[in-house]
Amino acid sequence: MEKDLALIDNMFYIYIMDAFEKFAFFRQDMVFEDQEFPNLLPQSLLGKLKSHAKAGVGSEDHPCDQKFPIFMATMAGGRKIPILKTMLTSVCERNCNYCFCRAGRDIPRQTFRPEELAGAFMQMVNKGIVQGILLSSGIAGGGCQTQDRLLATADVLRNKLGYQGYLHLKLMPGAEYAQVERTMQLANRVSVNLEAPTMAHLQRLAPMKRLIEELVQPLWWVETLRQEEPSDRGWSGRWPSSTTQFVVGATDETDLDLLRTSEYLYRKLHLKRIYYSGFAPLPQTPFENLPAVHPWRRIRLYQADFLLRDYGFSYEDFPYLRDGNLPLNIDPKLAWARENLAEQPLEINRAAPQELLRIPGVGPKGVSAILAARNKGKLRKVEDLRVLGIHTSRMNPFILLDGRRPAFQPALW
Repeated sequence: MEKDLALIDNMFYIYIMDAFEKFAFFRQDMVFEDQEFPNLLPQSLLGKLKSHAKAGVGSEDHPCDQKFPIFMATMAGGRKIPILKTMLTSVCERNCNYCFCRAGRDIPRQTFRPEELAGAFMQMVNKGIVQGILLSSGIAGGGCQTQDRLLATADVLRNKLGYQGYLHLKLMPGAEYAQVERTMQLANRVSVNLEAPTMAHLQRLAPMKRLIEELVQPLWWVETLRQEEPSDRGWSGRWPSSTTQFVVGATDETDLDLLRTSEYLYRKLHLKRIYYSGFAPLPQTPFENLPAVHPWRRIRLYQADFLLRDYGFSYEDFPYLRDGNLPLNIDPKLAWARENLAEQPLEINRAAPQELLRIPGVGPKGVSAILAARNKGKLRKVEDLRVLGIHTSRMNPFILLDGRRPAFQPALW
């Protein structure tokens, strides 16, 4: 009984803050993925933040500065915009073994009211500081009740305050079908954090979560709605994209486990992006004494993930080590080429587009350039490729140009 009361106390240790203090408060523990680091904001935006330092976004006492959880997000077409990443509450009834807001941590907590968060965010929008929001939450009162509060905030933004910009909403574990549908009608992007690639790994990472029923099911509903319902029911006449996130290195999951599941999510549920969050131990968690993940593991996972998503690779193509992980000392595309193309190089003038994509140093733009050049004549020299804007140093060991292998410096492998 005493243990239960202590847990409840830890969940609701809250002190008074205004909205902008809360944004800064949440910045302390939130995890930012690749391309989402606040210290990489462009100078033009940093200038705006500094220009509001005296007057502040909310008040003179609480200026908008670089402590806010703002990151640059890449939109369709490559345009980058500043996004506020925040939470409705850091109160959480779940006890995930790695998480900063797990119920068992004795830390301060904060909670927004929907109108409070929406109003403060719109002040930042109107001052040109942010152009979008990623809104998540701890689970308080169950997944359904938490999803209702996220929806209430989104409804205030869209229908009361007239916000037309980018809105990324989380789908809470246990959200119901109607809530998922309504979330998709208000958001530009939705996401569910799967956290682990299998049920066994999730049990060690987050024992109170159920992988299929609570986490995968909402993603299936998202895809079903996109396939079966007219897109004009979505915001701005289109259904939102969907993403997920895995925690890497907290359990004994392998890169093979992660990439197998990622391929399924891309092929079957048509996710737009998968993030790999490197585990870092936090005090007052069961995993506080575990080592942080090696940073190069995340880099190799992202490289392999891009090959799955954009280059036609399968998870089975990658050369794994005996422990099921990718080698840290070589990128997976180059490793594949050394195993498959070193003795059987591809003829640039005859290779199919999907074959060209597998050559190190060649991406989708390079493939298009090669195909266009082939329509005009044969490519015979390395210089012919350089003229197309292709960096040839990585590709030379794996290609033929009109039947001849270009000169290259052999690697010490």
